[in-house]
Amino acid sequence: MNHHGAQPVPLLPTTPRLDRVLPSVATSLGVPGLAKGGDRHLAPARRTVVVLVDGLGAQLLARRGGHAPFLRRLLHDPQRAVQLDCGFPSTTATSMGSFGTGTLTGVHGLVGYEAYDPGTDTVFNELSWEDGPEPHQWQPHPTVFEAAQDAGIAVTRVGPGYFDGSGLTNAALRGGAFVAARSLAERVDATVTAVRARPRSLVYLYWGDVDKIGHVHGSDSWQWGEELEEVDAQLARLANLLPPDTSLHITADHGMVDVPLDARPDVAQEPDLDAGVRHLSGEPRCLQLHVQEGSLEDVLSAWRTRLGDDAHVIAGEEAIEAGWFGPVADEVRPRIGDVIAAMTGPVAVVDSRRHRPLLRGLIGVHGSITADEVAIPWLELPARES
Repeated sequence: MNHHGAQPVPLLPTTPRLDRVLPSVATSLGVPGLAKGGDRHLAPARRTVVVLVDGLGAQLLARRGGHAPFLRRLLHDPQRAVQLDCGFPSTTATSMGSFGTGTLTGVHGLVGYEAYDPGTDTVFNELSWEDGPEPHQWQPHPTVFEAAQDAGIAVTRVGPGYFDGSGLTNAALRGGAFVAARSLAERVDATVTAVRARPRSLVYLYWGDVDKIGHVHGSDSWQWGEELEEVDAQLARLANLLPPDTSLHITADHGMVDVPLDARPDVAQEPDLDAGVRHLSGEPRCLQLHVQEGSLEDVLSAWRTRLGDDAHVIAGEEAIEAGWFGPVADEVRPRIGDVIAAMTGPVAVVDSRRHRPLLRGLIGVHGSITADEVAIPWLELPARES
């Protein structure tokens, strides 16, 4: 590779993407207007539960499936398992936009963990939404939950209490009722109660500790395996408690890779990486650089030289043309970086002026284009005949 010249733009996986899960599920419930060509055909159901396990990448589940006998059986059944591409970048805020709206990044506009707001010329965190824009204006498209509710389906979202009314929830996952529950066992119980309460229902259950433990201890840690065992046991219990006319779908928002703490260049300490950059958005595995006028080629060259074969460093326009974000709306284009630095080797790039020590110290990371980060499962248990 010529580190100073243009890099070939990698094509992202062409498998179905996360944005088709909820539209396919809602269509199986009889919700009109959401189906597209290439959707997964699902048998009709009167009720359904959709579980999203944050951070449960398909590659991780395959490698560590010994901790998860219930999920492993589904994963190895070609009638029950489909591998998806979570979309780009492979991060929770973006994936929640794709999951909740049934559209890809370039349409819903949740472009990263940290996103550039061209209206204020600032970067804000799309998870915390602190000092962020009005959520309905930032993401104005209707959600699948809203469409299901309009079609007469009782929609319930089950998760931690602080999600209710949060910026990200209001942007990507609005619609229906919210039930707060802390432990996974409590969320399973709340899910079963909600799905049994109405003859036509869609219940969404979110669980975040697989991702949280992977970040802190690494996805290869014993702690991660222990958490997977608990998740597997609770999801098996959930499957056994559902009414017979209820389908169950299990998916994720991204995978994860472990990166050594000594493989993290700091933009604040490397003038060549800092030169010409106005704002950094994204996250350490996939930074989006918003550059000063006239600095694009210099920034591309400096980042390619420094990162070499450990990253694909390309212009944002090239990433758009290659379809990384899907179709890109005019109002979303200014949010996307002028340069995309997508890590492919065991590295992550931090900026100690912006990234808190906690973020810089996470072992498990994601956001980029490797299969470990992008590939996610979609596991199905169809409704049973009563």
